[in-house]
This record gives sequence, structure tokens and C-alpha cells, in this order.
Amino acid sequence: MYVQRDSQAKIVCVSREPTSMCDEFMAADDSELLFFLSDGKAQADVSQFQASDLAFVRVLEDVLDLLMDKGVISFMDLPDAARNKIMERQSLRRRYNDVNLVGDDDDLI
Repeated sequence: MYVQRDSQAKIVCVSREPTSMCDEFMAADDSELLFFLSDGKAQADVSQFQASDLAFVRVLEDVLDLLMDKGVISFMDLPDAARNKIMERQSLRRRYNDVNLVGDDDDLI
């Protein structure tokens, strides 16, 4: 995302593409950008939405595992990018769980 700032360095405009007015690149998950896009709602609201996204990702992982276990889909049926992300996520979960960084609840990762 590309942003335009006012004289107080606050974001006043956002664009998906660079323009003459919006020329500063900002990551889409930047907290300042998320705050601007949330119309100034409290950061707690944005954080709650992000936490919901993370929990939903875990649900999708579980659904994928279930579908593969039941033979509805095959891991190899998935696009390369999806397979890579799944394997990366599984590797991260194993690594964190092996060193017990998250305690007994692996739903956190």
C-alpha cells in the first residue's frame, strides 16, 4: 500500500498503486495503516480482528487435514504455493511445540 501524509505526518490517503500523492510504501499489516483503515477505531478492535484471523487460519488447517485424512482431497491436488505454505506452517508448529514455547496448547500456533 502507498500512503500520503499530512504536515503532522498522519496518513490522509491510501492507494494500492504509487501515485504522485501516495508515494510512501507501507506494509498492508502495518499497525498505523490498519488504524487509519479502521476509521480510527481503537487498536483493541484491530487486534481483535487480527486474532480472529489467526484463529480462523487454524480452523482452515484443521479442515484441510480432515479432508486429506478422509481422502476427499489429496495434498498433491493443492497448488505448489499452498503445499509450501502448509509444510512451512507444520514445520513451525512442530518446532515451537518441540521446545515447549507455547505450553500444552498447540492451538496457539
